[in-house]
Amino acid sequence: MSWLEALILGIVQGLTEFLPVSSSGHLEIGQALLGTAGEENLTFAVLVHAATVLSTLVILWSEVAKLFKGTFTTLQWNAEKDYVAKILVSMIPVFIVGMFFKDQVEAFFGNGLLLVGICLLITACLLALSEWLQKKRQNVGHEVTYKDAIIIGLAQACAVLPGLSRSGTTIATGLLCGVKKESVAQFSFLMVLIPILGEAFLDLLKLLQGELTSDLGLVPAIVGFLAAFLTGCFACRFMIEIVRRQRLIWFALYCAVVGMATIIVTLC
Repeated sequence: MSWLEALILGIVQGLTEFLPVSSSGHLEIGQALLGTAGEENLTFAVLVHAATVLSTLVILWSEVAKLFKGTFTTLQWNAEKDYVAKILVSMIPVFIVGMFFKDQVEAFFGNGLLLVGICLLITACLLALSEWLQKKRQNVGHEVTYKDAIIIGLAQACAVLPGLSRSGTTIATGLLCGVKKESVAQFSFLMVLIPILGEAFLDLLKLLQGELTSDLGLVPAIVGFLAAFLTGCFACRFMIEIVRRQRLIWFALYCAVVGMATIIVTLC
């Protein structure tokens, strides 16, 4: 992978991690168009995902700091501990998938774009349905409950499939559950921090122990990381505002067009 390819794919990852259009699906499409393949793909994907987690911490630092302070500076049960507990509950489904079905999930990546196209169409349907239902409810909603947390967590576990947008699926699921727009957007971005950081840490250990090999060079790694981080900062702030203004239908249309185009190109 050259530094230019890493730059392009890093920008793609940074923008699409927070926009509800599937970062994994767009990485698959980008790698297919650029002709990049090999063992460095998994390492690069983990690297740029870690970069977007860092961008989440930067943009939502005040919320993260508030949760950290409220959780660890007092023994009393408070709103911060309650919120962190809901995040931990939401992680249970993706933890189970990561522990027991990791190999099966990884088998979906790099095996053609037909699945990506189908999952993009599913993402489009979820986004369109959630926006329609929000308008019908006249934007009335509640804060995230423990029941919402586990349902949103199940949605996140399903979104490990390439083309099924993690942010789109979790935000749409939260909206379908009746959660407030601002609340579900923030919860969606915060709930992914620990799983992605944990995945990055485990893959780093594998690299150090020689269990995972990679031909990814230092320069492409740095370029890809910085590109994903900088564009991720922009996309994270942008997406929160998009959800607040209820403009998900445009992303639904985009996913539908790209999904159909991907399926047609794959089958023809």
